[in-house]
Amino acid sequence: MNTTKTTTLSPWAACSAVLAAQFSANAGAALAKTLFPMVGTSGVASLRIGLAALVLLAVVRPWRVRLDALQWRNVLIYGVMLAGMNLCLYQAFQRLPLGVASAIEISGPLAVSMLASRRGFDILWLALAIGSLSLLLPSEAGGAVLDRVGILFGFGAASCWALYIVFGNRVKDAASSAVTWGMLVAGIIALPMGLAQSGALLLQPSVLLAGLCIALLSSVVPNSLDMVALRNAPPKVFGLLSSAQPAVAALIGLGVLGERLGMAQWVAIAGIVLACAGSVVTSSNEQAAHA
Repeated sequence: MNTTKTTTLSPWAACSAVLAAQFSANAGAALAKTLFPMVGTSGVASLRIGLAALVLLAVVRPWRVRLDALQWRNVLIYGVMLAGMNLCLYQAFQRLPLGVASAIEISGPLAVSMLASRRGFDILWLALAIGSLSLLLPSEAGGAVLDRVGILFGFGAASCWALYIVFGNRVKDAASSAVTWGMLVAGIIALPMGLAQSGALLLQPSVLLAGLCIALLSSVVPNSLDMVALRNAPPKVFGLLSSAQPAVAALIGLGVLGERLGMAQWVAIAGIVLACAGSVVTSSNEQAAHA
């Protein structure tokens, strides 16, 4: 007889879990940026994905859940998108402040939410998001130079995140196993790129330890906290708090890495956060969970 107990958190604890997940993920991103000079962006991405996959394999043991042929196809695409999202995002992180890169990246899930909507009111949030993103497009804004290649990689990460959500939803009935297999697929894709860029440096104990910390902070811990929060917080509350991601990234970038943003960049981040939050507030509960 199955006596497994489901842990129930108070709404405040669930909200705290969402915010803790965001701070963990962005702390991992800040640590990753400090490792770029040593092993490069592809090296760090391969460490993060590969080590996170190993941790998830040990904890989840995904082989206990059988996937059919269609689910395996979606898992493979899901893994490819996960690899692309991380590889592009780290290229963006190398060239842009954390807050700016995160603001561009979150336009991916925002676009998914907008496309799923049938409300005319959401045109307002779409216009606000586009207007805010346009503040980040010039090569110079608010006295701080923005790298055009970094911006392109940010939108590449956003596109991969959008497809990651689409194909992730198609295997949500086997969520834990699908995420783990998808992470393994992503690791298999990223590892050759990391080895090509950094070679044996990836195997140095200090680098492996830093990579494990990044994997835990950026993938394992936030994903686990999000799963707990989703079970205990209303979807709209979860989506609303998740909308703060770019602001949290900007604050971590400022406090940990000393990344100072210009006024136009702060306004752009605030506008994108507001567009995401507005989209969540006016959406259905199902859409809000994936905003």
